[in-house]
Amino acid sequence: QVQVVESGGGLVQPGGSLRLSCAASGSISRIDAMGWYRQAPGKQRELVAGLTSGMSTKYADTVKGRFTISSDNAKYTVYLQMNSLKPEDTAVYYCNLDLTLVSGLFYNSWGQGTQVTVSS
Repeated sequence: QVQVVESGGGLVQPGGSLRLSCAASGSISRIDAMGWYRQAPGKQRELVAGLTSGMSTKYADTVKGRFTISSDNAKYTVYLQMNSLKPEDTAVYYCNLDLTLVSGLFYNSWGQGTQVTVSS
């Protein structure tokens, strides 16, 4: 069994910062790739930031220079540091992990989502 739990969302004023965390637990050997997505009301889910095990990163144009994805592989935890937040960043944020399990099987998992609201 693999569990993926997100935390760190909340209400923040424009210009503020938040750090989201995504912790995986279970029979995990390694995280192969990780990504943060978001979905605003009435919109499709979109990729915000991605990170591969080779440390290659990708960011949506709308968040470049403001958001940073990172990981602590020893803790199987992924982070999204969000600075200079804007009202248009308001959405439910989801992490997605590509995992290799101890059994050798590959496993993809989504977090439960965490609400980020940017408002004065």
